[in-house]
Amino acid sequence: MELNDLYRDVILDHNRRPRNFGALDAADASVEGFNPMCGDRLTLRLKMDQDKISDIRFEGHGCAISTASASLMTEAVKGRTRGAALELFARVHQLLTDDAAPAAEELGKLAALSGVREYPARVKCASLCWHTLASALRSTDPASLPAVSTE
Repeated sequence: MELNDLYRDVILDHNRRPRNFGALDAADASVEGFNPMCGDRLTLRLKMDQDKISDIRFEGHGCAISTASASLMTEAVKGRTRGAALELFARVHQLLTDDAAPAAEELGKLAALSGVREYPARVKCASLCWHTLASALRSTDPASLPAVSTE
């Protein structure tokens, strides 16, 4: 089996049976992502245990790439710290947009998204969930919130 076939199988599997799909009660963050170009829409919810993502789920609808990317992302970031998840976001973004991206094999199953780079119109489909994750992580970071006056 060729690497491209393996990647295609990973995308199809995660589209047909998305992991971490569904509601998440008592989430610390709930952020909606929408791609007006194609209509992909998702709601990402996460629970934090201090600085670590203890649980993450998504709901919504989108194309196969959007759904598979969200499924792969939730598997990859669950249990990671905020900083590690944001670092992974940067690496995946580079994988999707930069021909000089580091070796896809370093990203495990996420490497299946590497073929999206060849279809620029689909990059937004694959990156929607990642941008939504970054927004959710910023919304739960006490250091990113504005200072509150006590006067």
